Parts: sequence; structure tokens; C-alpha cells
Amino acid sequence: MSDNVKHERHGNDLSVERTRDSAVFEPRVDIIETDEGLVLRADMPGVTADTLDMRFEDRELTIHATVPTRHEDKKCLHREYEEGDFYRAFQIGENIDASGINAEISHGVLTVYLPKTEAVKPRRIEVRAG
Repeated sequence: MSDNVKHERHGNDLSVERTRDSAVFEPRVDIIETDEGLVLRADMPGVTADTLDMRFEDRELTIHATVPTRHEDKKCLHREYEEGDFYRAFQIGENIDASGINAEISHGVLTVYLPKTEAVKPRRIEVRAG
């Protein structure tokens, strides 16, 4: 993994951790590096912008979201989606410009943009003819 982002494991390697009366899930995440920065994409089905809490403090990016009850008034014949929370934490390197971090969620996919500082972005050097 890049020096810009380090994943913080929450508990053991299981993707579900039981707390309180519900579960805490680690969403699956892809992190893509471009010349401009990093793009983090996390699968978070059932999550909306108003149930999502994302924070950046002391070089740590935390993502926490609550998944509401999906079928509270219906008889469910088969259920694989559980209720609970999503939680992930990442240590963010010094090469990321914290003031430019932004995010959006659409169709259950959270996309976080982590721009690189100008000092580490690749730049083209103009060469003049002599």
C-alpha cells in the first residue's frame, strides 16, 4: 500500500465485529493513485450522506456510517444484509493536502478524493533549445 495511506485494522481480520446489539462492518475499499492524488472508493450499501460521518484528525481519516433497518415492516423470507454500522480508519501521509479532501456518496459507493500537496505532484520541466 502507498506511503500516503495506511489501513488501520479494527480488531481481528473478520469483516464483521459484534458490538452492542448490531454489527460493525468493514466496507471493502479500493484506493487508486493518480498524479493528482488518491481516490478511495468504499462499498457502503444502504448508506446515505445524512447517515455518514467522515472525519480527518491527526492525519487519520475515519469513516463511520449507520445502516438503517431495511425491512422493519415486512416479512423477510431470506436475509443476507444485516443492520449495523460501517467503520474504517486510515492513517494519511504527509503528502496529502488535508484542506482539499472531499467526498461524495452515490448508489451505495462512497468516493473520497485525497489530493496530493503541490510539492509531491509530478511536474513537467520545460527544456529550452540553446
